[in-house]
Amino acid sequence: MPDMTGMFHDASSGALLLCGAEPAAVGPAAQLLRERMLLAPAGRDWSVLVPDTAPWQGDASAEPVDAVLAGWAAALAVGAPWPVLALWWDADRSGFTLASGFRRTVGYVWLANGTPVGEEEAMRSFASRLGLDPVLDMQSLEALTRDDSAADGRARLLGLVAVLTRTGLALPAGLGPGPTAADLRAVARGLPDASVVEWTGWREVVRAELDVVEGGRLGPWMRGPRARALAGVQLAAGLPLAAFGVRRRSGGWVVAGALLVVHGVLGLAYDVVRAKD
Repeated sequence: MPDMTGMFHDASSGALLLCGAEPAAVGPAAQLLRERMLLAPAGRDWSVLVPDTAPWQGDASAEPVDAVLAGWAAALAVGAPWPVLALWWDADRSGFTLASGFRRTVGYVWLANGTPVGEEEAMRSFASRLGLDPVLDMQSLEALTRDDSAADGRARLLGLVAVLTRTGLALPAGLGPGPTAADLRAVARGLPDASVVEWTGWREVVRAELDVVEGGRLGPWMRGPRARALAGVQLAAGLPLAAFGVRRRSGGWVVAGALLVVHGVLGLAYDVVRAKD
C-alpha cells in the first residue's frame, strides 16, 4: 500500500498576519487565538505575527490556508481598534484578507502565475479601510488587478506590501511573501526583538488586555453606559457567530465569535475585575 502520509501536506505554503498596532497591544489579543505565534515589530505602528504552527498543513479534513488565516484575522480584529491583514500563499494561489472591527472582511486572490481572480472593488475597499491615498496608492493597487505576464503570485503580494510601506510598514528581512511556513518561523525566531505569544490562561490574558485597552483610545469606553452598550453589542454578535462557526466546522469563525463573547463579558465585568486589584 502506498504511503499516504503528507499527501495533503503543502510544504510550499506560508502565511503572515500584519497588525496595525504596536506589539504591546497585539500580544494580549493574539493570545486569545490559542495558537502559538511569533510576534515582532514591523515598522511604525505595525506588528507581524508568524504562526508557529500550520494547521492548514494536514490531511484532507484540514482547512486551506486562506480559510485559516481569514478566521484568525477576523478573530484578532473583531475586538481591536486596529486592522489585521492576513497574507497567505500556497502552490496554487496567493492572496490577502483584511479584517477590521465588525465589518465584512475584504480579500483578493491571484493564481500562482499572477493571474488576478478577485474583484477590483475589493481593492477600493482595502484602500479605504486602511486610509490609503485614493489616487497614488489606488493606482498602484489597481495595477495588481491587471494581467501581467511578468508578475507571479509572490510578486503581486510584494507589490501590495510595497504600497503599505507608505503607511509605515517595514517587515523584517526574510519575513515577506514567498518563503515556506517553516522558513518564516526560522527567520522570526532569529529576530532579536521577537517574542513568543502563547496561551497563558484567562486571568493573565484578561488583565494584560485590560491594561492595554484602558491606556489606549478605547479607555473612555471601559466604564459607564457606553461600556455596557458596547458589551451588549459584542455579546449579541458573538454568540450567533460562534454558532455559525460550529455549523460550518470552521475553527476561525468559532474563535472570532468566542472573542466577541469574551470582550462582551469583559466589558460588563470590568469594574469588578479592577475593584479586586
